[in-house]
Order: sequence, then C-alpha cells, then structure tokens
Amino acid sequence: MGSQPQPQPHPLPTAFTPATPAGREGLAALLAAPDRALIALDFDGTLADIVPDPEQSRAHPGAVEALAALAPRVASVAVITGRPAGVAVRYGGFAGVPGLEHLVVLGHYGAERWDAVSGTVRAPAAHPGVQAARAELPGFLDGIGAWRGSWIEEKGQAVAVHTRRAEDPVRAFESLRLPLGELAARHGLIVEPGRLVLELRPPGVDKGVALAEYVREVGAGSVLYAGDDLGDVAAFSAVEKLRTEGIPGLLVCSGNEVPALADRADLVVDGPAGVVALLSALASPPAGG
Repeated sequence: MGSQPQPQPHPLPTAFTPATPAGREGLAALLAAPDRALIALDFDGTLADIVPDPEQSRAHPGAVEALAALAPRVASVAVITGRPAGVAVRYGGFAGVPGLEHLVVLGHYGAERWDAVSGTVRAPAAHPGVQAARAELPGFLDGIGAWRGSWIEEKGQAVAVHTRRAEDPVRAFESLRLPLGELAARHGLIVEPGRLVLELRPPGVDKGVALAEYVREVGAGSVLYAGDDLGDVAAFSAVEKLRTEGIPGLLVCSGNEVPALADRADLVVDGPAGVVALLSALASPPAGG
C-alpha cells in the first residue's frame, strides 16, 4: 500500500491558514467542492462593526460585495443573528442585491427567517414572557438603581439591556447579570450574555440549533461559521458536532475580544475587516480554477 496522499496547499493568503487540523480539513472541503458548502455568519461584530448604538450598525464596507461575489459559487449563504431578521436585512443592505438572490437571514437565533427569494419574514407570535419582561424592565432597572447608563433595546422576540454607555460598562454589566437572570426566570426566559449586553429571550432556540437545521435543509457537504461573541458558542458547538457526523467545518472568530470563542476557533481574523477579506479571498477562484 502506498502512502496516503498529502493535502494540497490551499490557494488563499497564508493569513487565512487555519491553526487546527480540523479547520484545515474544513477549508479543504470547502475549496474542493464549493457548490456543497454553506457559508454562515453572525451579523454584529462579524459582518458589521460593533458600535455604541446598535441602531447605527451597518454592514462593514465591502461585506455585501464580498457576499454577492461568493454566494453564486457556494450552496448557500446564511446570516444567523440575534437581531430581528428584517432589521438585519435593512442594516446589512442585503435586499435586492445581485448575487444574493438566495440569501437567507435567520433572525432571533433562528426563530425568524427572511428569504431573498420571497423578500418576506416568517416569524412566530411573540413569547408572552418577553412581553411581560419588556413591560417590567424600565421600573425594574430604576428600582435597582441601574437605569443610569443602561438602556433597553426592543427586539420583538426578545428584549436586551445594554451597558456600553455606562460610566463603568463592565461593572454595570456584571452587576445586572444576577437580577436580570432572576427577572428572566420569573417569565420563563433565559439570559444570553454578549459584549456589554444581556438579552432576555425564550429558551429552546439558539444559533447552534438554527445552524444545524439549516445545514441539513440545504444538504451541505461542508460548513464555515464566523462569529464574534458568546451567542456564537452554540454555533461553534454545532459545527464541532457536525464534524463527528462526517461534515467538515471551519470555525472563524472575528476578533479576539471574547476568549471563550477565539480559543475554540480554527482561524481568528481581524474583526469584520478580516471577515470581509476572507470572504473576498474565497470568492476569487484559485489560479487555473
């Protein structure tokens, strides 16, 4: 028996060489059969820079163009975000873009879905616990002395409390973990921590569930997932499980501000700018390809 064939070097810049064998296998599978690959990405912090006011978030320059160039070459492109699907579409500028005719945006961790084909959002009715927590939050924050510097973001299927504007954002964030956890539990919700934000949302949905279901829906032969925050840990876990089932995957971390994610990544890139550069490199066929 001869020796096993050695994997060929990938045609991307060396900055995009995965640090792990599993990541290199995932990238090789994506490049060998891009028409069977799923490219799945978080929005805030991955396709869009983190900004003090989430309502001012927009796709990083070049992100839409890179996605539009890559999408026709792969099985599917999906954006998986905690935001409402329609908001992500609007802030991302994804609607009506040539090349993104089959883009899917899974909002609220997969509870909502926007398809470019139909241009519409499918969403369940709001969880009653979210409605109750939303009504209670202003007085609750005021009662525990946490109103100053914190603010509430309405998210339809969820509600979030940000501390980025507080005098000491990290201290404010940590001081709210326990009381918001108790408030969420009273209303049958869970708390999803992020970068200086605590989101109250229904249990049973997360980016890992959404990603695994969509991988199976499209019959993907490989998957790339890119994220930046704690909400993306579940998606990383889903890719790791898919690997055990024979579906290669590449885990990309946008920036290294969240060690819990960066330490599990196959490849860490320089924030949304690095994600855009990676997408652009994947969209460019190798020499002779």
